[in-house]
Amino acid sequence: MKRITILALLLLASLVYPSYGQQKKDLKMVSNYGTDNKELLDLFRFENIDYYKIDFTGSELKGKTYIITVKEIWDGKTKSEKTVFNSKDLAEAGLDKVKDTTLKIKVMSKLTPKNKLKVTFAFDRFSNTKEYDAIDSKDYSLRNLVDESKLPISYGEKFYFMAYILPYKRKDGSSSWCEVGSSGKDIENWGKKFGIKHYLLFEMKFE
Repeated sequence: MKRITILALLLLASLVYPSYGQQKKDLKMVSNYGTDNKELLDLFRFENIDYYKIDFTGSELKGKTYIITVKEIWDGKTKSEKTVFNSKDLAEAGLDKVKDTTLKIKVMSKLTPKNKLKVTFAFDRFSNTKEYDAIDSKDYSLRNLVDESKLPISYGEKFYFMAYILPYKRKDGSSSWCEVGSSGKDIENWGKKFGIKHYLLFEMKFE
């Protein structure tokens, strides 16, 4: 009887005070597309600029470093995988780690007159801009994969969070970006599945 009582108390304690390893990982990503400023929104549309405000939140986010990488998919194959930004490179300036339980990022993209995909990741005190080769098309669209494809995100592992895609061309001649962006986890094979010649996949990792 005494042994049963002790086991019951231990079980109750584990439910009330879960161990660190049992705690739920609460990393979340929330994004808003565009802007509430109508004039600025008109300018974005005129220049064909995609603009996202992204918030990563989590109780374990404070003190983490982070890295963003990109895969370039051409004709259904990964042609390159490069580092876009690594916060550890800003260690001397003291900007390498997340300062709070929220990391705010603004992401802007457009096709340049030189037929390049220009993508900027803007943080509170610095920004990073890269350009990538593109096909001759104004149909590129920057997408939030976490929302559209319901992809999971977690600490310590790479996860896809943004993609710069071309649309799926239906047999009736219409185009669909949502059909691509919401098609699930097998995103490295979108080129083969939808006949898309080129797209970019952005991954992130918190360490």
